[in-house]
Amino acid sequence: MHQYGTSPTGILNPPPVVLPDRQLFARRARRLRELAERSPELGDFLGFMALLVQAQEAVLQERQPSWQPAPDAFSLALEHGMPPLQGQALLRDLDWQGDLEALLANLELRIAARQRPVLEQLAALPATERQRLAEQLLAQEPGAPEVRGLLPLVGAALQVAWVRLALGLPQPPQRHGDASRVLCPTCAAPPLASIVHADRDRDNVRYLHCSLCATEWHLERSKCSCCNTSAQVRYLALEDDAGKTPLAAQAETCESCDSYLKLVSKSFNLGAEPLADDLASLPLDFALAEEGRYARSGFNPLFIAGE
Repeated sequence: MHQYGTSPTGILNPPPVVLPDRQLFARRARRLRELAERSPELGDFLGFMALLVQAQEAVLQERQPSWQPAPDAFSLALEHGMPPLQGQALLRDLDWQGDLEALLANLELRIAARQRPVLEQLAALPATERQRLAEQLLAQEPGAPEVRGLLPLVGAALQVAWVRLALGLPQPPQRHGDASRVLCPTCAAPPLASIVHADRDRDNVRYLHCSLCATEWHLERSKCSCCNTSAQVRYLALEDDAGKTPLAAQAETCESCDSYLKLVSKSFNLGAEPLADDLASLPLDFALAEEGRYARSGFNPLFIAGE
């Protein structure tokens, strides 16, 4: 592993909160396919994830859920600076299981035979058991070993449901204060990773990227998202045999709270995407886990690790 530094931003007033757009899953699938071609050791895994995200894109664009919130359903929360789409509160109402069934139907036409048993196992579960899995996932619990392989599919359906809701918000919510800055201001979920942008309005600016609804919210560079300190932050990345860094993701580690969050930089690759590059950099997680010093703080619903 190699230690990296960082640099301050030149944008004085970046937008504090940015909602997802309708091309989120299309971009993510494209990046996963690219990474699958470049990562032979993870090619099959990333290729399957690309198919899963491609199915998310199809469901988001084509399916109309049975439950739609009223036009003013979230106005009060937005007015008072509360996360309007809090996960557990909405789970009972959302037609996320319809999204799950649509995802499974889409994947069934695309995946290899060896992957079908997972789909069949999830399709056979009663709705109450699926609901329990969704509750576990939102609580970031790994679940029992016999059902852990089902959780990424459940997580994919939940992402579709919450991204759809975020797209329907009339405006971005307010960014939280320091006490809850690590939680998404839209749905109160934890971040998946952070992303440093390279576009005109956010060039070299770091945002946390929500694991559930894909909202992004600004957080200053070189500051731990967990404990809000900056003096003990350092950056680690894997090197290849030539001493170069092949991935756009590094680990932002904190010596104060012994945690780390992935940081993905678009200056490294303009196509970099938080979820895709997080999955492609799992060897970095494994190296840090073997070292035993830092605990991962980012949560990726498409990769549920056991204890």
